[in-house]
Amino acid sequence: MPINSSQGRFDTPNASRYLQQLCKHFAHKTEVDYDETRGTAKLPGGPATLSVTDEALIVTLESPDPEALKKAKHIIDSHLERFAFREDFKGMAWSPLND
Repeated sequence: MPINSSQGRFDTPNASRYLQQLCKHFAHKTEVDYDETRGTAKLPGGPATLSVTDEALIVTLESPDPEALKKAKHIIDSHLERFAFREDFKGMAWSPLND
């Protein structure tokens, strides 16, 4: 089964804080592993890999199901809307990683 993957980017000086906030939140329901600069979470549709740069939070999602990938993007975006409300966050800039 082909894997669908997508990468999202949120330009913010608070990337590490949001990565940790997302991972702590997801840890209530699923398996996560994280530190200040990277994290993984087993979302329902497939794994999420989170990383930070000096300027951005980067999230990579993978799923065998395009609909599950869409739901995973929504999970990330909706949580960041709540966590990053001071930055007027409206959604990551998502790009497909496969042809």
